[in-house]
Amino acid sequence: MFRTARIYAAAWLLAFVALGCATNPVTGKRELSLVTASDEAQIGKDGFTAVKAEYGFYDNAALQAYVNGVGQRVGKSSHLPNLAWTYTVIDDPAVNAFAMPGGYIYITRGLLAYLNSEAQLAAVLGHESGHVTARHSARTITQQELVGLGLGVVSIAVPGFQKYGQAAQTALSLMFLKYSRDHETQADELGVQYSTAAGYDSREMPATYAMLKRVAEVAGSSLPAFLSTHPDPGSREERTTALSRQATAGKTGLIIRGNEYIRQQDGIVYGVDPRQGYFENEHYYHPSLGFQMTFPSGWKTQDSRQSVVAQSQDQSSAIQMTIVDAGGGSPRDYVSELQRSGKIASASGGSETIGGYPAWVGRFQVTNSQGQTSMLDAAYIQKSGQQMFQVLGLPGQYESSIFSTARSFRALTDPARLNVQPDRVHVVTAPRAGTFQDVVASLGPQAVDVNTESILNNTFPDQPVQAGELIKIVVPGHHR
Repeated sequence: MFRTARIYAAAWLLAFVALGCATNPVTGKRELSLVTASDEAQIGKDGFTAVKAEYGFYDNAALQAYVNGVGQRVGKSSHLPNLAWTYTVIDDPAVNAFAMPGGYIYITRGLLAYLNSEAQLAAVLGHESGHVTARHSARTITQQELVGLGLGVVSIAVPGFQKYGQAAQTALSLMFLKYSRDHETQADELGVQYSTAAGYDSREMPATYAMLKRVAEVAGSSLPAFLSTHPDPGSREERTTALSRQATAGKTGLIIRGNEYIRQQDGIVYGVDPRQGYFENEHYYHPSLGFQMTFPSGWKTQDSRQSVVAQSQDQSSAIQMTIVDAGGGSPRDYVSELQRSGKIASASGGSETIGGYPAWVGRFQVTNSQGQTSMLDAAYIQKSGQQMFQVLGLPGQYESSIFSTARSFRALTDPARLNVQPDRVHVVTAPRAGTFQDVVASLGPQAVDVNTESILNNTFPDQPVQAGELIKIVVPGHHR
């Protein structure tokens, strides 16, 4: 037993020497790390491209510049002021924010809509920046030996079909990673420290966490909610209240900018944007790309900018639909090139027409890195000269369902579905004094209930509103 213990100790020592260690910018201590500073930079850089492709950046240059400006002020007040910080708004309804190594910070438009001051935004960005400076992702990668987790509900891991390199896949996996409570405690402390040092009133921070507790899961989002990835380490509101009071003691002129921030939210998309694709039961419609498909009834589905994924209830089968560059050739030409380049071992199938478009439907034999072979169902549908829709399926016992899904592909021509518009946040001035629910009820049709709108305004339905006060309401878009 003692000999075994000595062997394990020696192995760990050798591993430590071989892997080396890195200095933590926050603590100044040396720590064992599988991830170097250059690794972090690469993960962040490659992840930036992957996040843009998978989730999309919110298409509002003024809002992006505003958020990045606040973030830069916070980043320059951190333990890594010279890092090339990048703060970006993701076009997703989830109420969340994420940090990636290398100084890449993301906040969803869903969370932006629920904040109510620039100081709250600074606190959130400070918290995420703290995850970077304290190397939380790098430490977690080291501890768990992350090697590119699956993207979404299911990963169809086929050699040659992975859309991103290892660094990008690792970065994407971090968006779904749950931080430890110790990491959250430290990030809360750093969020207070950085936002206060940047000139913001960090006493706005506790109200942000009170709001997050009230926010329900945003329906239709492909990303998790904040508290699922950033768990409460315990008494978070009380602790950040004490920390912020201590940090701001004796300071004057600290920035809050409530109304200025709220005005920035006027017109922001709220909830799922149907223009980027949406499900109605098993039917999927994509107005921007102009197509529709029908997936197996009862399967779990997930939609992102780059793919639509469905998984059977017993998890034995899955379908993944993506878009590939046809290169000007036909679907048959594309499959032949996959085989010629060694991305697939063999293919059996033939040409047909799906929804009026040229297509190839059949099966692939693929070989993984261990030399094991497996079969995939596949379909390629050419909607335009360069635009090819790729449908891959892990058949299990549902092969007929996979081929039925592929063959359901059609052009979307219904004007009511093509011309959908999302719900949006509108900023209005309270026309009179009264309770929040009474005042809001007088403001015309709205897309969400009064409790949701009270959370959106960081208040409660029975709380008083003064005449002239700015209020955020959600105005309905055009849905079919």
